[in-house]
Amino acid sequence: MLASETPNVHQHTLKVAVVDTSGFEGVASFERFREVFRARLPVLEPMHYQLVRTPWHLHRPVWYEDAELDLDYHLQRVEVPAPGGRRELDAVIGRIASTPLDRSRPLWQFYFAEGLTGQRIAVIGKIHHVLADGVASANLMARTLQWSDATDEQAGGAFAPPRVRDVMRFAAHDHVARVRTLPSAVRDGVVGAFRLQRRARQRLSHPDLADRFDPPPTFLNHKLSPGRTFASAVLPLAQVKAVSKKLEVTINDLVLTVAAGALRRLLLSYGEATERPLIASIPTATDTSPDRIAGNALATMLVSLPVHISDPMQRLDLIRTSTRIAKEDHQLLGPTLVGRWLEFIPPTITRATFGWMSRREAPNQLFNVIVSNVPGPRERGQIAGAVVTDFYSVGPLAAGAALNITVWSYVDQLSVSVLADDTTLKDTHEVTDAFVAEFAELCQRTDGKTDISAAPTG
Repeated sequence: MLASETPNVHQHTLKVAVVDTSGFEGVASFERFREVFRARLPVLEPMHYQLVRTPWHLHRPVWYEDAELDLDYHLQRVEVPAPGGRRELDAVIGRIASTPLDRSRPLWQFYFAEGLTGQRIAVIGKIHHVLADGVASANLMARTLQWSDATDEQAGGAFAPPRVRDVMRFAAHDHVARVRTLPSAVRDGVVGAFRLQRRARQRLSHPDLADRFDPPPTFLNHKLSPGRTFASAVLPLAQVKAVSKKLEVTINDLVLTVAAGALRRLLLSYGEATERPLIASIPTATDTSPDRIAGNALATMLVSLPVHISDPMQRLDLIRTSTRIAKEDHQLLGPTLVGRWLEFIPPTITRATFGWMSRREAPNQLFNVIVSNVPGPRERGQIAGAVVTDFYSVGPLAAGAALNITVWSYVDQLSVSVLADDTTLKDTHEVTDAFVAEFAELCQRTDGKTDISAAPTG
């Protein structure tokens, strides 16, 4: 993840909590947030992690786990412009997403956003993917937002990086341990590839599914700009579950069907061809423990999105087939195998490869778009009387793929977040609008109703 980060391909994730402060016990000010955040630091251990480079790049950077924090950098105050609604907040989030994190400091920042309507504030967390994946950073966010009356002033010790010889000793031991795992990685790779190839030959080819490693060219696939734009929307989770149950499909398959329909609408509105299915990269968590607050436990599946099919029910059937095949291939190859193999590639090679990919005026060679669906908290957060009303999450873009759609459930709502670079779309809310419209069409086809309890715009 460090090697894949370039000036135009950032690797931070965003977590956004919108808080109704009308019931807050006291004044919900930035100063109060900063004060209570300091008190929470003892239970936010990864906030003190800082990267330390190894001499002569003999090893990947290592973590120093007790770095000093400069809260003037890590905690920022931003103003949401009038009238302080969803679009104004989304614009602020896009600007925050446009700047990379400073690698000479612990890799996170939190923004306290004021100016929202209705006595609301937003806390926007920007956390580097190398520090925590989506699940871990959301768990960190949950710990961060537990405001209390505590005023413990602990904020970490003075920054004293480990000695060079200690870093070199760690690097040597780690290289030896890694080499010892090479035989098992080779064995698992050969076995997994054999199983995958054998199963692929057994399946009948499906003309309406995308060919592997052959995503069609679209206006969404090009060299990224450094800037980012963000858009959000909310669907009622109860209605999503009802449609899912009536159609006898999983919520994940329903979300992918809606995403495929939304992308079809988007492509047509931009005068693009919809003759071939797209390929979506689907991040999959391999550890969803609520106690995990650091590290990455992720794998990726590639799923065919039938944007070439106009009928939503036919798209749904194809999605069910595509996800079934992707899950089967995922298990046959092994969820962690690709990550294990990447550990054996020297950092200089990965940096050069990803740097070249980010500079190319070319589409991504594996997929068109990133789509993620993550089950979130089932209980509404309470912060000393204040209520967390909305929660959004979105991951980074990839070289040659300028769109990320992340769906995150929170209590009674399905939060839709869209991240794009700032040159691709006229308005990123075109994607969220298409997503809501496509869900409404599915509702109409399911029970004859087109009315959905869409998100408030304020």
